[in-house]
Amino acid sequence: MSDPKPFRYDSVPPGEKRHLRYEISETYLGDPVEVPVTVINGEHEGPTAFMTAALHGDELNGVKVLQEVAARYDPATLHGTVVCIHVANVPGYLAQQRYIPIYDLDLNRSFPGRNSANTAERMANQIYERFIGPCDVGIDFHTSTRNRTTMYHVRADVAKPEVYRLARSFGSNLVLSGEADPGSLRTVATRDGIPTITVEMGRAHRFQLPLVERALEGVESVLAEYGLLPGRPVVWPGWTRVVENASDKAWLRADAGGLVEMQYGEVPLVYEGDTICTVSDHFKKREHSVVAPFTGLIIGVLQNPVAAPGHPLCHLVSVDKKTLTEIEREIAAGEFSERPWS
Repeated sequence: MSDPKPFRYDSVPPGEKRHLRYEISETYLGDPVEVPVTVINGEHEGPTAFMTAALHGDELNGVKVLQEVAARYDPATLHGTVVCIHVANVPGYLAQQRYIPIYDLDLNRSFPGRNSANTAERMANQIYERFIGPCDVGIDFHTSTRNRTTMYHVRADVAKPEVYRLARSFGSNLVLSGEADPGSLRTVATRDGIPTITVEMGRAHRFQLPLVERALEGVESVLAEYGLLPGRPVVWPGWTRVVENASDKAWLRADAGGLVEMQYGEVPLVYEGDTICTVSDHFKKREHSVVAPFTGLIIGVLQNPVAAPGHPLCHLVSVDKKTLTEIEREIAAGEFSERPWS
């Protein structure tokens, strides 16, 4: 691939919005692999926020979020710049699979990348150097992987105050704290002084519009918090659970192979000792119950109803007494909207 002409934000003058396709690689035929990007450069000075979607090519909710962000905001009202990388993993997106095809390379384990390395690292390096590096703050949109779904939540290293500020301003009820994989976009950008959060929302291979709407509210809240939309309100949810300790979360896994039947109710709140699901053989002669080791929220669920020993069945996070009381109040009032399986 010939070296692409370096992209600079100043090629989009203040007060303009541009949609472009930026070459980051080539196909076997030598045709360009182009990432769709929108740059909204506000009329007024301010910080630069990046947003990325489809680092895993089958995770589509974020693609819809960025389509709406790119259409929604007007440079005349923006104090700063918004950069939307609509589809980061174009080869995976075209194949509708998580990884870059053929060699199953994970783009979100390849940052910051190198131009002399494998395909994924070369693509990651182009994206990072051209679009991420000049920014001040970032939001990376994901969904769960195939055969699973996840509750709407943020993942962030909240031990860093600048990241905690970003995570809080996004307005998610649930924040899972901790460092991500060393080669993930979130880890590398944050290390380089660009606070970045990951938003996890729903299932792969589909648009889930209620989650998209919530994410758009979160985006606007972040833009308000950082002064890109002065005068707009910052969203603070009714309850927030920041999970920092490994003992406060657990993937519950199958100890036996068979058919999986979820047993909990209409909301993903379970109490210690409740049966979450059963795994039974095909003859219904053997049944293994999976019970909640503590009171908490089921934030991730297996949606393929068959399992082998060791397969993850659900992701459970604990809630403290104060949070539990507020969740129970919302459930009783019909205000609790979390449905990771919907």
